[in-house]
Order: sequence, then structure tokens, then C-alpha cells
Amino acid sequence: MPGCPPIERLYDEHAGALYALLLNFTRDEADTRDLLQDLFVKLAREPGRLTGVREERAFLLRLAHNAAVDLMRRRSSRDRTREGFAAEISPFAPADDPDEATFRRELAAALGELPAEQRVVVHLKLWEGLTFEEIAALLELPPNTAASRYRRGVDKLRGRLRPLYDEIK
Repeated sequence: MPGCPPIERLYDEHAGALYALLLNFTRDEADTRDLLQDLFVKLAREPGRLTGVREERAFLLRLAHNAAVDLMRRRSSRDRTREGFAAEISPFAPADDPDEATFRRELAAALGELPAEQRVVVHLKLWEGLTFEEIAALLELPPNTAASRYRRGVDKLRGRLRPLYDEIK
């Protein structure tokens, strides 16, 4: 369809960011891969979905977030022990420096301890560099709510990671 970006370009430019967001939200690699695949299959079947979209990445991030929320709602009665494993899954690449590797492991564990609504805002702010207004639009909530979720999440991360930082420094 003319005017619509080819699915290959969309995948090349945005799949990494979408995967990171989904993994940070779902804390499960299989679910993340499934959601990402479903998202791109839908886009391939409905290429007109992106017609008129000004901010591709924001639009795709919103689609990914909504898909993850839908999945979580469908699985709300599922066994809660999965959250115990969330800290073991790291969205960060391995590091050669032992201090950095330790910090990344602890940061991944600390992120896993955040409530999902704080974790997704922290991810979008720190890793995607979105403003609170952009996050609010993407998650369909007021900008002040996005900002307060971010502050609460960062405060929790800071409190959890402060002892490690003091030890490493």
C-alpha cells in the first residue's frame, strides 16, 4: 500500500525497542517474543494501520504496551510465582567489568521488583528517552500520573541500589 512503511523497515528500526519494552513489562522472554511476533503479524496483515501516523515509534510502543496489558489481564488468575523469577531475567547486555555486571544484575532485579505500571514508565523515560507528555499519551494516562509513577519507581530503585553503589564506589 503506498504511503505505508514496509514491514521490514519497521522491524529493523523498532523491534529492538519494542522487545526491550515488552521484556521489561512482561518479565518473560517467551511472552515477549510472542507479543512482538503478534504485533508485526498484525501490522503485516493491516498495513493501513500506520497511515497518517506521525510518530511511528510512539505508536508502535503504545501497540506493544496495550498488547502486554491485554496479555496480563488475560493471565491475571495465573500462578503468581512467576514474579519470583522476574529478577533473574535481565534486559541488559552482559558486561565485561565485574562491577558493571554486578550492577546490571542488581538493576535488573530491582526493576523486576517494581510494580508493572512504574516499571514501564521508568523504561520509557530512561531507555526510550520519552517525555512525560509522550509517556502519558502512549499509556493513555495524565502526564502528572506518568511523572509520579516515574518518581516513585526511581526512588525505589535508588533506595534498592544505593548500598551497592556505595560499596562499588
